[in-house]
Amino acid sequence: MNRLSLLWSLLIGVPLATSFASAASPPPSSALERAINQALAYLASTQDREGAWSAGFRGRNPTITALAVMAFMSAGHVPGEGKYGDVVERGINFVLRSQAPNGLIASEGHYEMYQHGICTLMLAEAVGMCEGKQATEVRQRLEKAVQIILKAQRKSGYHKGGWRYRVNGDDADISVTGWQLMALRAARNVGCDVPPSAIDHAVEFINKCYDASSGGYRYMPGAQLTLACTGTSVLALELCGKQYHRSAAALRAGAYILKNELSRSRAHYYYGIYYCSQAMFQLGDNYWNTFRERLHSQLLNSQNANGSWTGRVSDDAQFGSNYCTAMAVLALTVEYRFLPIYQRNEEPADPEPNR
Repeated sequence: MNRLSLLWSLLIGVPLATSFASAASPPPSSALERAINQALAYLASTQDREGAWSAGFRGRNPTITALAVMAFMSAGHVPGEGKYGDVVERGINFVLRSQAPNGLIASEGHYEMYQHGICTLMLAEAVGMCEGKQATEVRQRLEKAVQIILKAQRKSGYHKGGWRYRVNGDDADISVTGWQLMALRAARNVGCDVPPSAIDHAVEFINKCYDASSGGYRYMPGAQLTLACTGTSVLALELCGKQYHRSAAALRAGAYILKNELSRSRAHYYYGIYYCSQAMFQLGDNYWNTFRERLHSQLLNSQNANGSWTGRVSDDAQFGSNYCTAMAVLALTVEYRFLPIYQRNEEPADPEPNR
């Protein structure tokens, strides 16, 4: 049993041998495992000497690197151990080197909080898998990164509780907010101080984006409904506490996702499957089983011969095959539950020490 398997088992108190049965999903098929293995082999081949992965024409990027690292960890690979131990370790170290003295982890650009939330989430998921000097450094950098997220949360106004592209500002959107909430939940799981008020205010913002007539969630209050934002909102609420698990709003949102199937010709496809897969897994039962069948059909039939996935439109195309492949793997491995953030809400990772 590797360190990730042991950590997973200890966190949720379920023996490893029962993991797939308790997830209420069929065991992974040989086709699924083959697709994931081919995808990881592709990602290992595209990592550069410094441990980074590129974001298409944008060049090496800590955010794409963080997503790739999580893809490996979601399939059971840990830093410094096994076939991809060096790949994972070098990826983590690149993200650590990308952190600014003030704690922000982002390359230059307009979307700094997108990047920072994703990188912080990866560090929070990785800290329990690292050892020695790297574990100490990850812990220290994670705590600084969490402070940036808390600082960037909107403190007043109509968008209070949410997050947006920049640390400073007064607007917010569901997309950026989802990454920050995932990062905060993962950080709290490993003992970082996250004030309950930060979570409560975030929930208030998410609720403002709910569309009662359809069951979906909007990108911003009053803005367009999207499948990706609906998946993001369901997952974010599920991670905020047991009281939100399978709530009436969450179940209606799950039905909205099933009625409006994700298409590879739609913008933000890989982002959408990443969040919707986790959201539907949290809801479980037929929500997950129906979505799982569609997800596997789409991804296993669209994987390239070299193991990668590529995008057709929008962000999927511009961020490149490393992004698409990492997101596809993360969507496919949600039922493996190797990443602590993939646990179902009824099996919390901690005794809620901050509440």
